[in-house]
Amino acid sequence: MRALVMSSDSPAGLALAEVEDPRPLANEALVSVHATSLNRGELRLLTIRPDGWIPGQDIVGIVEQAATDGSGPAAGARVAALVDQAGWAERVAVSTDRLAVLPDGVSFVSAATLPVAGTTALRTLRHGGDLAGQRVLITGASGAVGRFQLQIAREQGASVTAVAAARHGEDLRRLGAGQVVEAIELAEGPFSLITESVGGQSLAHAIERVAPGGTIVMFGSSSGELTPIGFRQFVPGHEGARLQTFAYYTSGAGIGSDIASLLALVAAGRLETRVALTMPWTDIAQALDALRQRSFSGKAVLTMTG
Repeated sequence: MRALVMSSDSPAGLALAEVEDPRPLANEALVSVHATSLNRGELRLLTIRPDGWIPGQDIVGIVEQAATDGSGPAAGARVAALVDQAGWAERVAVSTDRLAVLPDGVSFVSAATLPVAGTTALRTLRHGGDLAGQRVLITGASGAVGRFQLQIAREQGASVTAVAAARHGEDLRRLGAGQVVEAIELAEGPFSLITESVGGQSLAHAIERVAPGGTIVMFGSSSGELTPIGFRQFVPGHEGARLQTFAYYTSGAGIGSDIASLLALVAAGRLETRVALTMPWTDIAQALDALRQRSFSGKAVLTMTG
């Protein structure tokens, strides 16, 4: 089969190559991949992995061979899954607890946006507990994770303030933001839950705006800046608040069931996916450049055609 593999000989660092087909374990389904989406975290992985490694985490496709232990969907089922690696390939072996069947009416391209970004949004918000009636602040709200966080928080009854550039204001209000501010300094707290993906001064300002007993969930640091943190930042006025780090790959079991719940929301018209860029996987270099330059809002999806 063909796969995109790390290659120091290629200008893009990736090359389309023939590799061995995966050999599924008893609890794994063999999935024929139809599409995958790009995640910012993969940009870092592309700088540290060795030649021959196959990237890719978000996959959608059709079950070619069901798991031999009887778990998971039957051959022919349309599925979405989150894998740790090897998703940029024509076939992938996937543990059945990490995949979900696509509802009728949800396309492969739309579903491809969900596994990493959607489960990250869902699981970061869970650290806030029952969000009904709560005030939530989302930094980086125009990104794929932020847009999902906003919609899910509103679905759960929260009042949401989004931090994003002014050009995204109308779109984020349409998705349910009660307020959109261009900088976190302009957000009027306190907030019971803050999802923080910028780091640096943004995290420092988040601490100033968290309610007593509230939670700041740190799941990224797009600024690349460190944040000096001291006890006095939390008192007075923020007593009992906590900083919670989050990484999707250590966030626990049940990935498949979470993807299923997100797909159900999409099918019901209660969660909007944003596909900003769709292109064949052979154009991976162009897609990665667009991701690095942050030239789009939403997700870039690669289709396994040609």
